[in-house]
Amino acid sequence: MESSSSAEALIPRFKLDKILNQDQGGRRIVLLGNIDSSPALLSVERAAFPNDFRTMEIFPTSLANIKNLGDNDIYRWYLASLGHAVADSPDLKLTLISPCTELHIKKHSPQLLRMVTETPKIYRDCVRPYMQKKREEGRLNWVFNILEGRTEQADVMLRDPGQGADRDNGFLLLPDLNWDRKTSTSLRLLALVERRDIWSLRDLGTCHVEWLKHMREKILDATRKLYPEIDKDMLKLYVHYQPTYYHFHIHVVHIMLEAGGTQAIGKAFGLENIISQLETISGGIDTSMADINLTYSLGEASELWTDIFLPLKNNDRENERETSLK
Repeated sequence: MESSSSAEALIPRFKLDKILNQDQGGRRIVLLGNIDSSPALLSVERAAFPNDFRTMEIFPTSLANIKNLGDNDIYRWYLASLGHAVADSPDLKLTLISPCTELHIKKHSPQLLRMVTETPKIYRDCVRPYMQKKREEGRLNWVFNILEGRTEQADVMLRDPGQGADRDNGFLLLPDLNWDRKTSTSLRLLALVERRDIWSLRDLGTCHVEWLKHMREKILDATRKLYPEIDKDMLKLYVHYQPTYYHFHIHVVHIMLEAGGTQAIGKAFGLENIISQLETISGGIDTSMADINLTYSLGEASELWTDIFLPLKNNDRENERETSLK
């Protein structure tokens, strides 16, 4: 077994021949090269952040080359480097929410997940009023800033007027600010609709099928035109339920993007599958996604869990207990 010093001395002698592979998040890269003319592979992965308060307390002041990517309402996005990194090769992507709310804190805190089934009745009586409340709290200001041309207009990739003369059918396409705008296999785009009567996929009905198909084709065409190296069948379009904000939007990602929690079953619903379901759903022209059961995941810190589904669960348990005692 070689000594530690001998092993450590090998790394500076590595000569790069080729970048072999890199994950979509840019956190891990595999290099092909040689050491003293002998073939070698070097896998490099970013180390985990330290988890002690004192180290992270001074972390913001240790950053260098901070570059703002954009800002909208309480949200700001940056690239930055640790002190030793060069300016054109940032180490970090930062998101600042200031001032943040208790809801933001809950969302980003560690929590267990639960699977829930939302019936049409639960949606109508409990979830829809919750959505209404959230919309009235002003959490959509950043969306309206974009739609009304006050912010991020330089980033808009497509502003489609929609079908016919109805402006409400329009939408715009822009980069998701979680994307570095360079790595095609980690592409993330966001389509925001102009109309404000569709809060979530629950509001989609059979009458919206052609509109959804139109948006899908326009999104695919625009992305293909802007990024010719990406074929249409390399793109994934999906909708979240529950979404982070209640204004209908479609996520567009490269199919090779590593599927984290935001693309997981119980969170992401494929746009093509939604269209197909609307085309085959029974009940007539007024039928919508509000008329079916939806099963999805919630964090235990979510107000939807604490205020709606947990009480419903406890009530069901109590009813079962009473039934068993009879």
